[in-house]
Amino acid sequence: MDILMQSLRIGINDKLYIKDPESSKLGKKIVEESILLIEEVGFESFTFKKLGVRIKSNESSIYRYFENKHKLLLYLSSWYWGWVEYRMVFATNGISNPKEKLQKAIAILTQKVEEDNAFTHINEVVLHKIIINEYSKSYLVKEVSQENKEGYFVVFKRLVGRLSQMITAVDADYSYPLSLASTLLEGSLHQYFLQEHFPTLTNCNKSINPTEFFTDMIFRTLNLDLND
Repeated sequence: MDILMQSLRIGINDKLYIKDPESSKLGKKIVEESILLIEEVGFESFTFKKLGVRIKSNESSIYRYFENKHKLLLYLSSWYWGWVEYRMVFATNGISNPKEKLQKAIAILTQKVEEDNAFTHINEVVLHKIIINEYSKSYLVKEVSQENKEGYFVVFKRLVGRLSQMITAVDADYSYPLSLASTLLEGSLHQYFLQEHFPTLTNCNKSINPTEFFTDMIFRTLNLDLND
């Protein structure tokens, strides 16, 4: 898997950027440092001017890659979900038992993120924190319907679809596979957010992680036995 990941290129809608940041050293630097800066100051306080100072480049050079910071956040979100999708596909590809495959997928989608050395210019641990705290800001905008038509969320939707198919493979009679799949993806982020900022609102803590919670929830919903 590590060898495969090293040759992997995450496919992202080309409407999210003006110039592909993966095509140049500066572009990769923009992505790398934007992740660190957003985590440091928050998306609201993040600006291309601050990023330019950080990478020692003119603000205008960043605008050659991204139209605005909203498009940059959409790009980072798409990259993250694409990375998660590939990890899930690789991890479940050799599993023939539908229940075991679903359980593995739940683990990949909800577990604590560790840095992946296959992508040296992207810190996946920090990016995961940004997705937890900032992802909703990528779609809670007035233009979301038009952006959806433009395909900005296609990676996330594809991931929900893959998980939905795994749920259906376990229980073809279950009526809400898409709702359950999207609840897991969004809910996992929310549980990590609550654990960090509102610990009295969640049972997830140092002893109980979101993977345990969502595995239990989904298996109970589908009337599956974890020990069978």
